[in-house]
Amino acid sequence: MAATVVLLRGEDHGMELLMVRRNPAARFMGGHWVFPGGAVDAADGEGQAGLQAAGVRELLEETGLRPDAAQPLIPLARWITPKQAPIRFDTWFYLARAEADATPEVDGTELVDFCWITPMRALQRAAAGELKLAFPTERQLERLAGFDSVAGLMADTLARVEQIRPIEPIMIGTGPDARIVLPDDVAGEIQ
Repeated sequence: MAATVVLLRGEDHGMELLMVRRNPAARFMGGHWVFPGGAVDAADGEGQAGLQAAGVRELLEETGLRPDAAQPLIPLARWITPKQAPIRFDTWFYLARAEADATPEVDGTELVDFCWITPMRALQRAAAGELKLAFPTERQLERLAGFDSVAGLMADTLARVEQIRPIEPIMIGTGPDARIVLPDDVAGEIQ
């Protein structure tokens, strides 16, 4: 089990989110730009409370930031890595507002860089080869790109919390030709 926090700023317009770059030497997703997060520890607890505690702990450990204490974390999505993946996670994505003066710091070991960026700009930079994104991160950015304010995104997400179902991508092929697709896309990929 793991949790990741999509930390947001920009209330009325110009919504940005915090992304961090994993160390290129890391054995898991080295060099990828991700949202802060990581595995749930036993001390975090269980269920949603444990997941949210892990997300807040990882955000603090990785960036020195805490989400706005006046606002709860809002579940956004749940992704489970493909069965063929060498390292598997069942990861919950949460939305959280950043405190007004949030200034992240990265340790230079686990994480080597950070940026505040709009979802659309992150997707554009990924398409240009400037940001390396994991499949779930890219799909979440596509979803978030439809919003230009934190308030609008939060309201829409709160309305859908009960509809969150695990997203379980499928790996097609092996080795360097392997691709990850969503289950609904499998028929087109297999032909």
